Amino acid sequence: MTHSEENYIKAIFHLGFEGLEVISTNALAERMETKPSSVTDMLKRLSEKGLVHYKKYQGASLTDLGIKTALSIVRKHRLWEVFLVEKLDFNWDEVHEIAEQLEHIKSEKLIDKLDELLNYPKLDPHGDPIPDKNGELMEAHKQLLSQMPINTSGICVGVKDSSAAFLRFLDKNNIALGNKIKIVEKEEFDNSVRVLIDHRQLHLSQQIAANLYIKKINM
Repeated sequence: MTHSEENYIKAIFHLGFEGLEVISTNALAERMETKPSSVTDMLKRLSEKGLVHYKKYQGASLTDLGIKTALSIVRKHRLWEVFLVEKLDFNWDEVHEIAEQLEHIKSEKLIDKLDELLNYPKLDPHGDPIPDKNGELMEAHKQLLSQMPINTSGICVGVKDSSAAFLRFLDKNNIALGNKIKIVEKEEFDNSVRVLIDHRQLHLSQQIAANLYIKKINM
C-alpha cells in the first residue's frame, strides 16, 4: 500500500470510530483536505484491493481486511508517540506529526520490539487506546467534559482534539491527563463551564470542554 492509501484507510477508521457507519465522500474529503473527486478515485482503488466497501453516492466503510489494516497503522502511530514522549522527551504536542511519518514503516518485527521496549502500553500520550498485536482495542469508559452534569467529578483520561495548538493551551493552563476535574457551574448562554481542577478553579469554553475526555469517579 502507498502512504496515501494508508492515510485514507486510517481516516475512514477514525470517522467510523466517531460514530459514522458509512463515510460520505464529502466527509472524507474534508478530513483529508482534498477534493471529493480525488476521494472517489481513491475509494475505487481501495475497493479493488478489498479494503473498503464503496457504493457511488452512498459512501464507504472498511472491510474486515480494511479494519485490520487500519488497526495496524493506528497501533504503529500510537506506539511511536509513546516512544517519542517516554524515551526521547518530546512534548505531547510535538509527537503527532512525527508519528504520522513513522506509522508507515512496514517492519512488524520492529513494531513488536518497540511494543516490548515500552512494556506494552495500553494508552498513547493523548489517552487514546493502543491496539495490541492482534488488533484488540481496549474499551474506554469515558465521556466529554461538556456532557457531564454539574457537581460530578472525574479524571481527565484523553483529548478529542490532539492538535498542537490545543495541547499547548492545556499545558499553558496546567491541564493534563490524570487531573481530577469537578464541574462546578455551567453557563446557559454559551455552555461554558467553571471547573475545579486539583483545587484550582478555571473557566473553560464549550469548545475546550467538548475536547476533554473524562472518566467519572466519586470524590
